[in-house]
Amino acid sequence: MIIPRPAEYTPHSGEFVLGTVLNLVADPGADRAADLLASYLGDRPRTNAGAAAPVVELRLDSGAHDHPQGYDLRIDPDRVRLAASTEAGLFNGVQTLRQLLPVPAASAASQRWPACHIRDAPRLPWRGVMLDVARHFMPIDFLHRFVDEIALHKLNILHLHLTDDQGWRVEIDGLPLLTEIGSTRTESMVGRAGSTVFDGVPHSGHYTRRELTALVEHAAARGVTIVPEIGMPSHTRAAIAAYPALGNRPDVRLPVWTSWGISEDILAVHDEALDFCRHVLSDVMTLFPSRAIHIGGDECRTVQWQESPDARARAASLGLPDVSGLLGWFLSQMHAFLTEHGRRAVCWNDGVDDLDPGVVATAWLKPEHAAEAIARGHQVIMAPHEQTYLDYRQTGHPDEPPSADDRVLTLADAYFFDPLPTGLTAVGAAALDDGSGGPGVLGTQAQLWTESAPTTEVVRHLLYPRLCALAEGAWSDERRDPADFARRLQPHLERLAALGALPAARPAGWEGAQYTQGMPF
Repeated sequence: MIIPRPAEYTPHSGEFVLGTVLNLVADPGADRAADLLASYLGDRPRTNAGAAAPVVELRLDSGAHDHPQGYDLRIDPDRVRLAASTEAGLFNGVQTLRQLLPVPAASAASQRWPACHIRDAPRLPWRGVMLDVARHFMPIDFLHRFVDEIALHKLNILHLHLTDDQGWRVEIDGLPLLTEIGSTRTESMVGRAGSTVFDGVPHSGHYTRRELTALVEHAAARGVTIVPEIGMPSHTRAAIAAYPALGNRPDVRLPVWTSWGISEDILAVHDEALDFCRHVLSDVMTLFPSRAIHIGGDECRTVQWQESPDARARAASLGLPDVSGLLGWFLSQMHAFLTEHGRRAVCWNDGVDDLDPGVVATAWLKPEHAAEAIARGHQVIMAPHEQTYLDYRQTGHPDEPPSADDRVLTLADAYFFDPLPTGLTAVGAAALDDGSGGPGVLGTQAQLWTESAPTTEVVRHLLYPRLCALAEGAWSDERRDPADFARRLQPHLERLAALGALPAARPAGWEGAQYTQGMPF
């Protein structure tokens, strides 16, 4: 009953019964995975009595699996042996052990694992979910819990969308106005898609440096990497509200934006704006050890550059035919800066064709953009909005939260999405750490934009169960068996409910079975 489906699962007879004392033996380097497993097994004394049965062993073994994120798990009545060649593989195996426990959770003295042998490894190196905390701020304790839910599904990336036109959510040393001004807007949105209404109630919030440091540590202890996104040069109205000189109309004092859609207020292309971006990225790198840093780059309306003598002069000095080429130049400047510091830029890709091939392209707009970016030499994250945007309504129920154009993305849509379509190939697992492997598909991720998700309850409603389906596509091979998935999903949802991951209540009048449209429930 595991989600995502493991590559090889062989059931055996018998079961391993966890007693009142946990005999847990871990190799050097396996300590964090062992601590994580112990935390999932309740408040029981822990020993390391070695061969004394029953024993749970976590082993780092270079021959355990040929995939650096893979693992080999053997459960016998007197011994559990989890082996992997890396800590990442052990973390994945721990989540399998977590899911093999009975649901609802039994008492600590009667927990048990079924005897079996599992050999498993992911299909793609980058398996993520993007959460927009800029449009609506999400509390830090929610993010801690969400990290644990991500790990349960063997997702290894939490992409935090920290800045946008409607809010700036991260403290930056030396730039206090980014949070003093940029983190607050005067109104919140109410109403349905197509009828945006603002209620006059201020919306505010940001994360302290200490909070983000603790979140990164919490995630790392579960095998999850936090990838920060600082959008540029577009989606920067909140930054320009804090520091007007960064924009193309420095004499105009703008408020943090209280509209949705795409603002025409973008960063200028003068040295001050470029230095601002480098300063922010330098500080972000002190908070987030992730090799990948997302720098936005999408939906850049160039009207203000066209009207700006300085922008036109910059384009001319660079030999560009017009200001539209400044976007690729701007992003390449930031990519070069990150590369100098041992990091790697990730951008949203909506057709920009003049980026350095070292930039990872997040293909979100049109499916063909992924193949086009790969042909230009990029590694690509598959994120097509019609299959991965969880802010889209999951049913046609009238009480569903609104979404852009009232689009619907059903559980079936998510389940049948193939992040590695015919004609495209995945890069090697090492590419996640060192960028090696040449062009190809690095991974995939779900997206949840929060324009119409003002609370954690709405976010939880939108996440599940569709995130379970997307996690399966990211990990498991291309085989699709909806009946098998449905059979595994039912107890998995019980587990999520026990963890508090599901909303306390679905929208009024919403029948639970509605999310099964197109699935054999």
